[in-house]
Amino acid sequence: MKPINVGLLGIGTVGGGAFTVLSRNQGEITRRAGRPIRISVVADKDMERAQRITQGQARVIDDAFAVVVDPQVDIVVELIGGCTVAKDLVLKAIAHGKHVVTANKALLAMHGNEIFAAAQRQGVMVAFEAAVAGGIPIIKALREGLTANRIEWIAGIINGTTNFILSEMRDKGLTFEAALQDAQRRGYAEADPTFDIEGIDAAHKLTIIAAISFGIPMQFDKAYTEGIAKLAAEDIRYAEELGYRIKLLGITKRVPEGIELRVHPTLIPARRLIANVEGVMNAILVKGDAVGPTLYYGAGAGAEPTASAVVADLVDVTRMHTADPEHRVPHLAFQPDALSDVSILPIAEVETAYYLRLRVADRPGVLADITRILADLEISIEALVQKQPHAGEDSVDIIMLTHRTREKRVNAAMERIEALPVVDGKVIRLRLEQLNGD
Repeated sequence: MKPINVGLLGIGTVGGGAFTVLSRNQGEITRRAGRPIRISVVADKDMERAQRITQGQARVIDDAFAVVVDPQVDIVVELIGGCTVAKDLVLKAIAHGKHVVTANKALLAMHGNEIFAAAQRQGVMVAFEAAVAGGIPIIKALREGLTANRIEWIAGIINGTTNFILSEMRDKGLTFEAALQDAQRRGYAEADPTFDIEGIDAAHKLTIIAAISFGIPMQFDKAYTEGIAKLAAEDIRYAEELGYRIKLLGITKRVPEGIELRVHPTLIPARRLIANVEGVMNAILVKGDAVGPTLYYGAGAGAEPTASAVVADLVDVTRMHTADPEHRVPHLAFQPDALSDVSILPIAEVETAYYLRLRVADRPGVLADITRILADLEISIEALVQKQPHAGEDSVDIIMLTHRTREKRVNAAMERIEALPVVDGKVIRLRLEQLNGD
């Protein structure tokens, strides 16, 4: 049977991995897809590297735009990254009737609505399993495996760099800066780690997950994003003493008022499986109304784990290549004309529990003043710890865990507490989730 011809745009880490996996497992992949899949042309500015990887098995050029208009190419795999040239290439490929496979989470989070609409008009597929959590098949699980469920909430460790940094801070007592430097030395963090440590990468992925889970358009601009750069080693230590671990979580949740869409450091009970995911690994906890909580764990990055997802998408597209577009799985799991316009909640309206740490003067009556403010705002305390002052110091740390309350109440409480003359500096606030399947 005639092979499916693939045009590969970018043969860096993931592209090289995809070429290797496809070559190594060619027989198995052909048996699964029903016909051979071969990368016939590769576009990369570094043609010498591309030729070294392909070993003459594919034509190598430096013009990606020539690939997306090539009549011999059936599927375009976009692994260039970014949201400018990549967007132009993907839209041009679609306009020329090509199916597209991409690992570009930023592109989909920012421009997915436009891209999927164009693909729908042209009757082609855009597959993007590799855009979220590397080799973990979370997109397929949400879009197909859990399609009988009403998804209630999702909480995921979806950025390996930040998870490694937090693991190092907890295990070795490192500061954030020292742990970041370690991650950069090991190649887990970029020279400019902003997208990772500020939570932007996780927010891109969460935007895609939320769209598939709840049948809503991509709305990256409405995601609340808070990174780990300001996280202090003492908060990780105090959380541990209280029986919690701190992870950077992407959380999206269906509540009566709308959809929560938020990325931030979160305390999780240490006994939860997801709290024990360490290093650069990813894990995603999904709660469906019928199936209950399910956990997906694996490598969230790397050449071959991500290539695994890229090649799986190639197999899916190949299987459905000749199918009537109306009978294919919709890009965002729900039929395009059935997407919901439910609103994304602002963070001030989100309800969760909180960890609060403040430094106060070590004198009588201080605690009463603070608890009175919390009571006035109907914030109840679940646990409270007052640390012993160090020798020669006249101030102490107080750590409080609250019951669930709305964030705007906590904001108001923090403002009033910080105004007390006995309070030194700002109140440190972290969110807390039980993730117990409720």
